[in-house]
Amino acid sequence: MFRTEVEIPHSKFEINHNHSIITLGSCFAENIGKKMSDVYFNVDVNPFGVLYNPVSVKNSLELLLQNKLFTENDLFAHRGLWQSFSHSSLFSDTTPEKCLNKINNRFSRASELLQKADFILITLGTAWVFEEQKGGRVVSNCHKLPAKDFVRRRLRIDEIVADYSKMLTELTVNLPNLKLIFSVSPIRHWKDGAHENTLSKSTLLLAIDILHKQFSNVEYFPAYEIMMDELRDYRFYASDMLHPSDVAVDYIWKRFSATYFDNASSKMNDEFEQLRANLSHRPLFPGSDEFQIFKTNLEKQKEILKTRYPFLINRLE
Repeated sequence: MFRTEVEIPHSKFEINHNHSIITLGSCFAENIGKKMSDVYFNVDVNPFGVLYNPVSVKNSLELLLQNKLFTENDLFAHRGLWQSFSHSSLFSDTTPEKCLNKINNRFSRASELLQKADFILITLGTAWVFEEQKGGRVVSNCHKLPAKDFVRRRLRIDEIVADYSKMLTELTVNLPNLKLIFSVSPIRHWKDGAHENTLSKSTLLLAIDILHKQFSNVEYFPAYEIMMDELRDYRFYASDMLHPSDVAVDYIWKRFSATYFDNASSKMNDEFEQLRANLSHRPLFPGSDEFQIFKTNLEKQKEILKTRYPFLINRLE
């Protein structure tokens, strides 16, 4: 073998298709969440959009737990768009009504799911935060406001641990069966420079390690280590040389699957991946007899899987 392999024991936190799951955090949370959605897990992926720093993720979870809908007072207007400092620009829109509709539709679904959630998957991207000059609030997205409106700084390990200790204690009281799986995003924040990126990732890793030791319902999945050690070659990066390539995401997903899924769930995933591939098929000749036969067989495949796995009835497109 011409690589070192990150050893990951099979987790005591096994995930199956009966569980309810929320993913929060960086682009990598989106990647893993989409992989789970593609094989029909009951998962809500980043209900606030992509979040990079620990404070924004923590604040989002607290808001979901409070289940208090956003109002126009939580928005601001900039460059002809209404926006929220708690959300990514995907939720921005030309009127406050449209913006709030996007925000609260996602928020309501995620808040409802949280009340019965079995797992929250949190991927932290950077220890750097932007704080508003007025009030000192950490924002999830600056939305291209002037840099002078914010103070940019790197969180300390003790700050992250203190914030999350309080939040995890609250979650445990309200949702005693909830389990949390933390990871650090393998995506490099190169604008900070190589050294600052390393310090930032190290801050996150050390904070998570402390939380893992303090809370029995917290685990760490080494996505960052897999990317840095097993997939250290640049052929496993996208064209920007910062984000993992599709091949790398697929590989980390396989390592995640081997860690958290039992044999029955893995077998289901294989069947569902084949179904998803068939559903995504786009024929060259839609009117051909061959494609009509394909469609008939696809409907039969869907009905067989619905009979075998009744939970698919509500999740299958």
